[in-house]
Amino acid sequence: MNTGTPYPADWTVRQARDAYLEENGFDLASYEDPWTKASVLGIPFWVPNTARHRWAIRLHDLHHCVTGFGTDLTGEGEVSAWEARRGLRSLGLYVGAIVAFGTLMGFALAPRRALRAWRAAGTGRSLFDPARYPSDAEYEALLDRRLGDVRRELGVPEHGSATAPRGFHSLAAR
Repeated sequence: MNTGTPYPADWTVRQARDAYLEENGFDLASYEDPWTKASVLGIPFWVPNTARHRWAIRLHDLHHCVTGFGTDLTGEGEVSAWEARRGLRSLGLYVGAIVAFGTLMGFALAPRRALRAWRAAGTGRSLFDPARYPSDAEYEALLDRRLGDVRRELGVPEHGSATAPRGFHSLAAR
């Protein structure tokens, strides 16, 4: 599946996550790897996959599913702006800096879209709430919920927050 449109609200979060991983060429095993591949401007590099990063990247990927923002540079800037507006305190310095960098990149590359994402975030909550999703059991329970229900809980429109079709990063499997 590679349509660039938001995932259906009646899908489970797991269905959306699995589609997201497949269309981007990611896999579940990478969540546990000691290093994770990243890229900027098509240049791949590796970043340490610390315990906090492993926790956050799983939820960050779900933010893509919930909001509909893509994985190209503009989409990463949008989802980062959305996450930054919702709060980064629980992420720690390292992961928070990654999100802050993504936000700055978004405002530099596509300022109007990044600003729309920032505004769309409002003052709601994100999945980066360790009191709500601190363990694997809570994460697994989240995956079994309907995507539309999670969107409602987070104050995201039924079909996501994105105003443009999802773009894909330069190394996506497509």
